[in-house]
Amino acid sequence: MDYAGFLREVERGGVPPVALLHGPEARLLDEALARVTQALFPDPALIPLSREVFHAAETEVEVIVRSALTLPWTTAARLVVVKGAQALSGKNAAALSDYLGAPNASARLLFLAAEPLPPTHWLVKAFPPTGIVEVPRLAGRALVAWLRAKADEEGYELTEPAAQLLVRWAGEDLTTLSGELEKALLFSGPAARRIDEAEVRQVVGEHRLLKTFELADALERRQLSQALPLLEHLLASGEEPLAILGALVRQVRTTWQVKEWLRQGKSAEEVARTLRRPAYAIENLARTATSLTSRSLARGLAQCWEAERRLKASARPRSELTLLLADLCRAG
Repeated sequence: MDYAGFLREVERGGVPPVALLHGPEARLLDEALARVTQALFPDPALIPLSREVFHAAETEVEVIVRSALTLPWTTAARLVVVKGAQALSGKNAAALSDYLGAPNASARLLFLAAEPLPPTHWLVKAFPPTGIVEVPRLAGRALVAWLRAKADEEGYELTEPAAQLLVRWAGEDLTTLSGELEKALLFSGPAARRIDEAEVRQVVGEHRLLKTFELADALERRQLSQALPLLEHLLASGEEPLAILGALVRQVRTTWQVKEWLRQGKSAEEVARTLRRPAYAIENLARTATSLTSRSLARGLAQCWEAERRLKASARPRSELTLLLADLCRAG
């Protein structure tokens, strides 16, 4: 069964007696658990009495089976959930196989594995094929459709161009996208129930600003492996190349200023007050500044100005900024 088909069955009240959901999207696993819980227990007050959640890495198979065999008390069915099922030990797997062959009619046993399980995994072999649900990694139109469905659940219409823009700017991580969508809903307000590209542009700017600061920090620490993905994210989200270059220039110039002021005998606290930055931030920057020569910092600024000239002359932004970032991180 596919993930969408499983959710449709759950919405119709057809929660299967046993199910194994596995895939790389932890957010979708959480949503599936929420849908199953709501279908079985419309009254949230019943959940603590009728749902038991285990973490596979800390639980034995026998404990899970014993819980599934327990009769419900105040509800028609019990829900037994096993999170992180990929870590469940195969020791005493026969006990689970026996249960899966004749499950308790008044229980629902749900296994959630936060990674794709190969056909050779003992859980995949133990579960009936009809009880195995592959949870996909969303991308492309499926990701856009997921966002629009999330907005619809909240009573809003997210236009397709707005959803596409949200994905392009915020990336494909479901948790990040969900957070950005929530901000767009709040920004739109209860009166306007339609979210267009304008609302998305308003709310995602904050996220891009944070990434710009993270890029400057990675440059300060000379961590090219962290800086390059941040650069790629900013370019993919529509950030102006010259704005990114400006952040790099400010970082190089500030490092040079800190180096010169320390050479002149100023303390880190004095420099922090001058730059209106926290003292701990200047202490960190001072370590980088003292490890670099004035000549290398001057060369870095010259490289930035040359990159600006080429960018304004219609150079390719991605390759130009990547090369510049690599040179600045290697400077010594």
